[in-house]
Amino acid sequence: FFFNDTATTEIYTRSIVGSVRCVQETGINAEYMGIYLNYMASEAILKWSTRLGVGLMLGGVAVTQCFFTVDGGERGIILDQFKGVKPIVYGEGWHLRVPFIQQAKIFEVRTRPKVIHSTSGTRDMQTAIISLRILFRPEAEYLPTIYLNLGQNFEERVLPSIGNEVLKAVVAQYNADQLLTQREKVSAEIKEVLVSRAADFHIHLDDVAITHLQFGKEFTQAIEGKQVAQQNAEKSKFIVMKNEELKKAAIIRAEGEAEAAKLIADAVGRSGPGLIAIRKIEAAQEITDTLARNPNIMFVSEKSPNMLMIPANPGVIMKQPTEAKQSLSIDIN
Repeated sequence: FFFNDTATTEIYTRSIVGSVRCVQETGINAEYMGIYLNYMASEAILKWSTRLGVGLMLGGVAVTQCFFTVDGGERGIILDQFKGVKPIVYGEGWHLRVPFIQQAKIFEVRTRPKVIHSTSGTRDMQTAIISLRILFRPEAEYLPTIYLNLGQNFEERVLPSIGNEVLKAVVAQYNADQLLTQREKVSAEIKEVLVSRAADFHIHLDDVAITHLQFGKEFTQAIEGKQVAQQNAEKSKFIVMKNEELKKAAIIRAEGEAEAAKLIADAVGRSGPGLIAIRKIEAAQEITDTLARNPNIMFVSEKSPNMLMIPANPGVIMKQPTEAKQSLSIDIN
């Protein structure tokens, strides 16, 4: 009836026929009759438009309530008001449901991160503050079970509890220094235990890693003190080794000098004092070169009245044999 043009035409026809009969019988003015007919036509159109709008609105509501959409990376389940959760998992696309009786529950099945902070105790009674990053996603085929047991915010109900439990259990097996030196091993063990625990709740873990590890202030100070002590010990060890090497060098040098003295004594015994005279000449040459390069020494003539008497070592006499050239003579006797 809302969309039937024949019914509307029949209404208009009956109204016009009745109005013409009324005019013929009562003799009413035709102008007033036209106004009356326009009024009747407007009222009929208004009623038809209202019914059409209400019908379209109800149709739109019915369409939106009868269908639900599942986007990419999501899965949906149906909650029936009479039968409960249906064991069917809906993939991407449009799906049909009964309006006002069935509700759609949408779950994201993409991999998502979750960071868990925990304060645990080590085997040597140190306090460790650990941040654990978990990449998780629900197992799509078990979404009805997850919704019945945990709800849509299942990660907030499960991951913090089992994460803290596993962290405390694993960290308690290691000393504080082992957590630093064997971090990869500790992370792998935490992942193995945590994956097993999460599987009981139909949650798949793609990756587990320790992102932050911090110890208490006392342990940090102890580590710093230990490092300083080790450095001091290494320094003392180096000093001892250095002294040992210097001692060995002195012994070797003394042995060398003794051997050299023995060789010289043997040479003097065989060849006489000539070797000693050669050594004196060599020493005198070295002394002469040193004095010649010294700017603080001045050579003057023996005949100069302003002669500066420079005391010399025994056996050393400075002379100027000629006016053009100064020389130094050394007595080696």
